[in-house]
Amino acid sequence: MSCGQQDTVVVIETDFGIMKAKLYDSTPAHRDNFIKLAEEDFYDGLLFHRVMSGFMIQGGDPNSRDAPAGSPLGNGGPGYTIPAKIAAPHFKGTLAAARTPDNVNPNRESSGSQFYIVHGTPLTKATLDGWARQKGITYNEAQVSKYIELGGTPQLDMDYTVFGELIEGFDVLDKIAAVPKDGRDRPLQDVKMNVRITKG
Repeated sequence: MSCGQQDTVVVIETDFGIMKAKLYDSTPAHRDNFIKLAEEDFYDGLLFHRVMSGFMIQGGDPNSRDAPAGSPLGNGGPGYTIPAKIAAPHFKGTLAAARTPDNVNPNRESSGSQFYIVHGTPLTKATLDGWARQKGITYNEAQVSKYIELGGTPQLDMDYTVFGELIEGFDVLDKIAAVPKDGRDRPLQDVKMNVRITKG
């Protein structure tokens, strides 16, 4: 997808470089909430506290700011959730909202602040067909091509709200995904973010 003149673009600055992502107008509640938090500097200084190469990098927990090494992270938020709007696939580079599990969150409502960026793995059509059968999803030709070309995590499709996608910085995503981690998948060296909003 191209980045149009009026697209809202998220700029995520890290020590590894800058990632830029456009937010989807098809998920307005998630888009507007992310813009609001970014404009309030909510994300500045927070960590990518959960990093899993071949899967995703996750951040946005306010408890991660200046968190001591080894402290458990991933349960913090702004005190509210956002109704799910689950539709888009999880290609490499997509932004999606984290959430609590189905057993305590049957409506799959999104965290008010935590998000992840898909790292994913390369996919063959056979692998994608297997996930499609397992999850009852029919992918169109363009989606199949994009999954094979870019990779992703189709095992997450129809379970989480995807609300944006990277337009720059895939190399930065790869670098962050490759950092050494502890047993909780927290990077041994803090990976901090600063987030600002611009227009494409």
